[in-house]
Amino acid sequence: MNGKKIAYWITTALIAFVCLFGGVVDIMQPAAAKEGMAHLGYPVYVLTILGVWKVLGGIAILAPKFPRLKEWAYAGILFDLTGASASHASSGDPVAKIMTPLIILLIVIASWALRPESRKLPGALL
Repeated sequence: MNGKKIAYWITTALIAFVCLFGGVVDIMQPAAAKEGMAHLGYPVYVLTILGVWKVLGGIAILAPKFPRLKEWAYAGILFDLTGASASHASSGDPVAKIMTPLIILLIVIASWALRPESRKLPGALL
């Protein structure tokens, strides 16, 4: 296995873990998650919506084949993380809470950029 493939699987495993674990937590709706959503100004039911999509996104980026689905999953993860960062910024949260989703997003971008040909859409330029 070459270095690019190893880097792809490390970044992809990290992102899948973040999505799957975070999604399950959102679905379970512990008190801390509910408080966090209230602080950001969102209703609690948004946790269920985000949680389901995070779990599905984590599964999609790990599953073999389905390159179009993977593209949508990566896009959804990007929307989730940039939305989280913007929500924290709008709520006056500290810089660390604003930057954490953006740092995770860098790992997502690395996973996307390093994906092997078998996980890309045919004819994709990148």
